[in-house]
Amino acid sequence: MDTPAQAKRSRFKQPVEAASNPAALLRIETVQALTGLGRSSIYARVKEGSFPHQISLSTRCSRWRAGDVAAWLESQ
Repeated sequence: MDTPAQAKRSRFKQPVEAASNPAALLRIETVQALTGLGRSSIYARVKEGSFPHQISLSTRCSRWRAGDVAAWLESQ
């Protein structure tokens, strides 16, 4: 059985198709699905400057612009 936090997260999943809009703000789970990178790898690459920086919407909410992630994927 899911914990309340897991149940809440599963209700708000973002489809990968959201990345087709360059202005869309992507959740970390969607960025992981698109890039094949894990959460810690994404944040490590952001820190070293080799991955697009996230937009902080609040202290616990970050998003990535779909256009930035798509450009990064094309450059790889």
